Amino acid sequence: MRTQTARQLRRALATRPRFDAARIAVPAASRCYSSHPPNARLNLPLDYSTTHLIAHTTQSALASPELPPEIRNGPTKKMNLFQAVGDAMNIALAEDDSVLVFGEDVAFGGVFRCTMKLAETHGPERVFNTPLNEGAIVGFGVGLAAAGMRPVAEIQFADYVFPAFDQIVNEAAKFRYRDGTCGRNAGGLTVRMPCGGVGHGALYHTQSPEALFTHVPGVRVVVPRSPLQAKGLLLASIRCNDPVIFMEPKILYRAAVEQVPVGAYELPLSKAEVVKEGKDVTIISYGQPMYTCESAIKRAEEDLGISAQLIDLRTVYPWDKETVFNSVRKTGRVIIVHESMVNAGVGAEVAAAIQEDPQTFIRLEAPVSRVAGWSINNPLLYEKFSLPDVTRIYDSIRGVLSY
Repeated sequence: MRTQTARQLRRALATRPRFDAARIAVPAASRCYSSHPPNARLNLPLDYSTTHLIAHTTQSALASPELPPEIRNGPTKKMNLFQAVGDAMNIALAEDDSVLVFGEDVAFGGVFRCTMKLAETHGPERVFNTPLNEGAIVGFGVGLAAAGMRPVAEIQFADYVFPAFDQIVNEAAKFRYRDGTCGRNAGGLTVRMPCGGVGHGALYHTQSPEALFTHVPGVRVVVPRSPLQAKGLLLASIRCNDPVIFMEPKILYRAAVEQVPVGAYELPLSKAEVVKEGKDVTIISYGQPMYTCESAIKRAEEDLGISAQLIDLRTVYPWDKETVFNSVRKTGRVIIVHESMVNAGVGAEVAAAIQEDPQTFIRLEAPVSRVAGWSINNPLLYEKFSLPDVTRIYDSIRGVLSY
């Protein structure tokens, strides 16, 4: 039986057509996946060294009216985003004995180096490692905050925060309401976490779950766009009397470099910033997509002869409705851009609020547009096609203008 089977197999192989490699054209010395073509007009690599969203000089860094006078008259230092975050925590630890910093590998500097030298400077009792247990990290922070401390808990990646979701939603956010007249609360808690895409993060290192926390009354959700912003907003978050979810776009940790004031300063929470004036369309975003929006606006203004107003929400909950409404009433057209999934995202809430406000709705010249991540899990190979890019924002600008 085995001999007969072997003969049949040999005959089948002998009559099978031979593979001819010459019949298949294989591109030589080239990648077999989509890449940036040399003649692209829109999706060019972002140049953070030339963007107007970053302060490249001391003068531009100190020009912000949000900075206190003593800071505007002081020195600056060039920092990237992870250094600015570390500087904010260093100042908080030095100025307030109730501040503690902890998380996975924090004493070693953290995977993104945000906590470098903090343990050596302030001691292992105030900057220390924890077990790999996100629920325990945040739960420990809630207890410290209830005891009057100002803990800064780090979740190594925003993708890992979900085991801590119950502690944030049912403990940190509700503590002061549950405690009533006893007066205890978890308002001193700040939970830091890196978020967003980097180009190769895939399922578990790309997520932007900020919209989940905007459904939780009792917490603030903050997303900075640059080192100067990160330092001021983080110091404000640590000193704030509400629990704060502080989400840091990890692609900006090293990419965004600017002059940052050396002294201690706060930037206002729940206050949006108009970073570019315009009259024809309002574009609202936060975090890393601010730079993508800027690139799309530059090309649209050159091609279409229009001017766009760009707003950085900074705090996505509770967000600044007044600034947004005033801009939309002026331009009559609005686009909201974010990396996180489009359905039930921050853009959906902003769009609904715009259309629910009578004085703003009546000024709309086109439907509110959203440009966001697709409603899929983040794929490894095609991550850049899932997240908003310059082309999608440019097309949306053309769409609302031609409506």
